[in-house]
Amino acid sequence: MDVNPIHLAIPEINLNSGTGKIPALGFGTASDPPVDSETTKKAVLEAIQLGYRHFDTASLYNSEKPLGEAIAEAVNRGLIKSRDELFITSKLWCSDAHGQYVLPAIMKSLKNLDTRYVDLYLIHWPVSAKPGKMEYPIKKEDFLPMDFASVWAAMEECQTTGLTKAIGVSNFSCKRLEEILEIAKIPPAVNQVEVNPCWQQRKLREFCKDRGILVVAYSTLGSIGTFYGTERVMESKVLEQIAQTKGKTVAQVCLRWAYEQGIGVLVKSFNRERMKQNADIFGWSLSREEVDEISKIPQARVCLGLDYTSVYGPYKTVEELWDGEI
Repeated sequence: MDVNPIHLAIPEINLNSGTGKIPALGFGTASDPPVDSETTKKAVLEAIQLGYRHFDTASLYNSEKPLGEAIAEAVNRGLIKSRDELFITSKLWCSDAHGQYVLPAIMKSLKNLDTRYVDLYLIHWPVSAKPGKMEYPIKKEDFLPMDFASVWAAMEECQTTGLTKAIGVSNFSCKRLEEILEIAKIPPAVNQVEVNPCWQQRKLREFCKDRGILVVAYSTLGSIGTFYGTERVMESKVLEQIAQTKGKTVAQVCLRWAYEQGIGVLVKSFNRERMKQNADIFGWSLSREEVDEISKIPQARVCLGLDYTSVYGPYKTVEELWDGEI
């Protein structure tokens, strides 16, 4: 690996928390199927070298430790001057989504990451599970309704005590966000959700925009994986035609489209060449006609969240989980 990093011109987006900015393009560390820690560490180091500065992890992903190790090595190699040059997001898992367990959970994540703070801490899903079990999928009988008031109060304490610079949620519908906003002293800075040309989330994006909540997109390319995914995005004839016209890849068109919607974008590839391609979405734009064509693509959610529904839990069906936003 070369010592000198390549500096990509990745724009930043203001957060409503008043604590700074988030790089518009982030590097995801979730692997499906899972990979070993050394593979994750190597990929993160390569991403840092290429100029990525936003890294997304979660307690569930088992990528916090290798991410922390990669950051320490990047500093030692001179790829970055300090951890402070990076924006790190982590997430609270369902089994820790109880008021009394939020602070211990973030402290464990900070220990894994070997850092004093994260830049953003998210509630991973709007549902709790029986405490003490870090597992996926969650046993159906272990699901519990989330006490939003106590959990969000603890999330706010994470921010006011400096353990995280900003707080937010992930996989929250408009209705669930309203529940948080009604009780919040500190509103969510981010809602991380599935967004791609085949699931554009127009209603949710407008809702969040009106309330100063930044949408950060995952599954931006359809997320082919073991548990869920679709090839409709990468095999879209509309996107293929636009990519051919632009001299870009379908992936680049998808990512550029998402960026032009004014949202943050997460990409996930441990292949160095694709890492470079995924970052080459700035300095060019889609035409109004191309954006209009993308808006006409048939819509369907990919990540249905079936694993978060249960006859024993608060969401019996995916319709209930997403409040009909499917």
